[in-house]
Amino acid sequence: MELDLDELRTLTGWAADCAARVLPLIPDDPRPAAAISAAREFAAGGPRTKALRTAAWNALAAATSAQHPAAAAAARAAVGAAGAAYLHPLGSPHQVKHIVGPAQQAALASELAGGSAETEIEWALTHAPAAVRDTLRKFPPGKPGKTRLGELHRKLESALRTSA
Repeated sequence: MELDLDELRTLTGWAADCAARVLPLIPDDPRPAAAISAAREFAAGGPRTKALRTAAWNALAAATSAQHPAAAAAARAAVGAAGAAYLHPLGSPHQVKHIVGPAQQAALASELAGGSAETEIEWALTHAPAAVRDTLRKFPPGKPGKTRLGELHRKLESALRTSA
């Protein structure tokens, strides 16, 4: 399977937009915002650099140190946004998690903060470019777990695969 830079840029831009919606849940830690910014830079045509990967790792550290579960999920959405630039062209169900992960984590973050996961899922679906859907369809079905996060994964993946 092949993934070109345009596909990765479109996916990364959408992932950054999904993650940015819950960024206000982590106002005191700049690392997730930096990861989203780095993702947007790549999506706009910038190179995949060590700085992008470092921003993703830093956002992961923010998720680990977050005091509230909603903030941790929001930071993981930012990790996924920056990491989307590195989606592997392997026919593995594991890669699907990297495609839907930022939107899935944003939905969970919203829910944990007292908002609606469904609102975030709907936003992600209505704003997903056709290239995101086409990229997802290149991969075999994902294998989400039985947790709430897995349920959100299934909703996103299913809708992205079946909608035009």
